[in-house]
Amino acid sequence: MFYIVNHSNDPYFNMAVEEYLLYELDLGEQYLMLWQNKPTVVVGRNQNTWDEVNLEFIKEHNVAVVRRLTGGGAVYHDQGNLNFTFVSKNQRCGDYDFESFMAPIVNALKRMGLAAAIDGRNDITIDGKKVSGNSQYRQKDSVIHHGTLLFDVNLDNLENSLKVSHEKLAKRGVSSVRSRVTNIREIFPSPLKMDEFKSLIKEALMLAFGGEQGEHCLTPADLRRIEELKREKYETWKWNFGLSPSYNIKRSGLFPWGKLEILLDVRDGVINECHIYGDFFGRDDLVVLDKSLENVPFQEEAIRSALKSIEPEKYIPGLSREVLCGLLFK
Repeated sequence: MFYIVNHSNDPYFNMAVEEYLLYELDLGEQYLMLWQNKPTVVVGRNQNTWDEVNLEFIKEHNVAVVRRLTGGGAVYHDQGNLNFTFVSKNQRCGDYDFESFMAPIVNALKRMGLAAAIDGRNDITIDGKKVSGNSQYRQKDSVIHHGTLLFDVNLDNLENSLKVSHEKLAKRGVSSVRSRVTNIREIFPSPLKMDEFKSLIKEALMLAFGGEQGEHCLTPADLRRIEELKREKYETWKWNFGLSPSYNIKRSGLFPWGKLEILLDVRDGVINECHIYGDFFGRDDLVVLDKSLENVPFQEEAIRSALKSIEPEKYIPGLSREVLCGLLFK
């Protein structure tokens, strides 16, 4: 595994680095990068940013907003958060496999004397408190898996920067985001600084994945391409926010595989626009599923007929035609 050296705390640059590693860098088949951001809300690929971010708070406190390649929910980063990114190429991509990448993180924390465990599909907890959320994106024969490690994050800013539905909190049996998470530094057996923690994590992960093949410092050519991606995609309002869609029908539900929200602009009984959002981990291009419902009468029989030519589960694992119709006409 190659270790990618990245000291930037610019969230737009860091998202561009991840895409560059996934699609363009050709050193080997596996990369690891440890990195940090300045105060930022990182929004999941399929989320409606307007519904996930406390805009008033982030403007007042100069918190950046950036959308990532992977699905899942919005998270807060600052310099007290250590992020890890794995890129694995030339592997057969099937179902999402979180455990292969999360287990080495859990084992690294256990080696430090912390009672870490995988909780649910994509969280890591210590004594029941969340310290890591993970996300993943698969494209052809490659996968990118990344996650957070809450080491010494400003938990007040974390809670105030995000909008989290009461339904989602209730599902977790907690009253607030703050009550569900904790900082590793607070429960570590002995005093520890971020650079020491980062070194321990790097050492453990490199060992788990067969040792270090080498370090790669981003070259001038790398940086030129990354800056281009940053400028043309990750810094743009279109990528991070997009147009706030007009709609007159909204349907939402919480499922084992994530939150689903459907916004429909229906005119004269016909669906003019459809936008599907959520914190699920999708496959392929979700726009195809959106478009399949456009120009279709907003009637259950018509929508069932339109869905005969498309399999929703291909785009959102767990979403069947029956579930989709049930949500639309509940």
